[in-house]
Amino acid sequence: MYALIGPLLRLAVASAAARTIRVAAADAALRLAFILGAVLAAAAGMLCFTYAGLTILERHLDPAGAWAIVGGLYAAAGLALYLAATRRRT
Repeated sequence: MYALIGPLLRLAVASAAARTIRVAAADAALRLAFILGAVLAAAAGMLCFTYAGLTILERHLDPAGAWAIVGGLYAAAGLALYLAATRRRT
């Protein structure tokens, strides 16, 4: 009788571990899908806001000046994000 309980317990533990791995894999896939969706939405938003900003700036400046302003804003935003990402907390 006891010889039967050991293999059954091992089978139950193995199936529980497999279920945990499947749940973790599904969770990771869902997170990746959300991240990809957020990146695509952010890219589309950046393109739309850039185009809108350039349209407004080109009404008052020449195209090169408008692009210089937009490029400077992106450079400042990139620098701020870089400094925020590399800042060490003590």
